[in-house]
Amino acid sequence: MTSRIPGFHALSRADRLAKVAEMTGLTNAELDHLTREAEASGDLCDHLAENVVSVMSIPLGVATNVIVDGVDVLVPMATEEASVVAAVCNGARACRETGGFTTSADAPRMIAQIQITGLSDPHLARARVLEHEADLKALCDAVDPMLVTLGGGFRMVEARVAGGFLIVHLIVDVRDAMGANAVNTMAETCAPHLEGWSGGTARLRILSNLADRRLVRARATWPVADLG
Repeated sequence: MTSRIPGFHALSRADRLAKVAEMTGLTNAELDHLTREAEASGDLCDHLAENVVSVMSIPLGVATNVIVDGVDVLVPMATEEASVVAAVCNGARACRETGGFTTSADAPRMIAQIQITGLSDPHLARARVLEHEADLKALCDAVDPMLVTLGGGFRMVEARVAGGFLIVHLIVDVRDAMGANAVNTMAETCAPHLEGWSGGTARLRILSNLADRRLVRARATWPVADLG
């Protein structure tokens, strides 16, 4: 058997599943089960992932007893692990009398990082980049006008010297999105301009996984006597 299947992605879901069954020796019962699972989801799964052959169900439970910011809520939880939902229910019940959970959240800001090398004077390059904040805003907001319409978009630029490198951060409000596509495209769009202003070469240009501008906090109080 070979895992090399040219054109596999172009097959229909049924044909992909048939190919897998042929190559791996699935029994008729196994094939029927996978077919039923896929049919239950309609065509939605083909729009969510690549090379889909079936769907794997996960139990959906509901956590009770939860109060968030003074409001009683039911929390849906999809998990196959035993005791998780029960633990949430018990923990939430134990802190109900002290007000439940209180939350807060920062603005949804993510960072696009561009690293610039080959600079004769990194500090001068930093100053020149910071002079072009308005230009960077125009470039970034033009990348995703829908994001701007929803209240997001470019917020500010930061730059620091690290050895011979210049590290530029574009701070972007991504609203309810995770933001990777928008932020990465903004970094790619701005990189040539940053090269021109700084006189260096833009290497890495990507979303930073350091999401410290987008923190969500939750706190609760449990009576010591209830903790055993």
